Amino acid sequence: MQLLMIEDDQRLASMVSDYLSASGFVVTHAPDAQTGLTNLQNQEVDLVILDLMLPDMDGLQVCQRIRALPGALGQVPVMMLTAKGDPMDRIIGLEMGADDYLPKPFEPRELLARIRAILRRKSGGVATQGNSLQFGSLEIDRDARRVSVKGEYCDLTSYQFDLLVALAERAGRVLTRDQIMEAVRGRELEAFDRSIDVHMGRIRAAIEADPKTPQRILTVRGVGYVFARQQD
Repeated sequence: MQLLMIEDDQRLASMVSDYLSASGFVVTHAPDAQTGLTNLQNQEVDLVILDLMLPDMDGLQVCQRIRALPGALGQVPVMMLTAKGDPMDRIIGLEMGADDYLPKPFEPRELLARIRAILRRKSGGVATQGNSLQFGSLEIDRDARRVSVKGEYCDLTSYQFDLLVALAERAGRVLTRDQIMEAVRGRELEAFDRSIDVHMGRIRAAIEADPKTPQRILTVRGVGYVFARQQD
């Protein structure tokens, strides 16, 4: 697996690269945003490790630029690293399209575990029997990992795709945030972490005719979410 690490801290980048390389990954290091974006477009990359604070561009802007790239390039998973402790910074990162975040300082083992979890999701680890789920005009192709509404492709990150699958496979069943996160990540969500709501908002924006009045992903106040069974 090919990883691209965009990080201006040479010491940290070297330590992380050595650790991940020992675990079987091939790591390319870019010391600034522009070099990282160039590398992304000129080589095969399975996941980007992106620092929030870069010398030439804000990491959030870099994430936006990645998501604006055409085709598979724009869908590459992004793990964001941030030295900021403010939860709002993390929420903004998720809104910009990051698949996950990890605050500094961090344990390399946790970074490795999160990377593996993201790559498992990308490879289709959530998928069960059957090729697709059909709900009226909404089609979720679990093999191709694509979502379309009335034949038009919906722009979702790998993580958001898995969240949608987790809900759709349990259509009609109310799930708590913890249950949803456990279904796609294999671990419980911390009670204070509201990132799930950010992702649900982005999924609604992609698949709902009117995200402000959702018909498919419904909020059950005080509990969680439910995927409605209705056909359109």
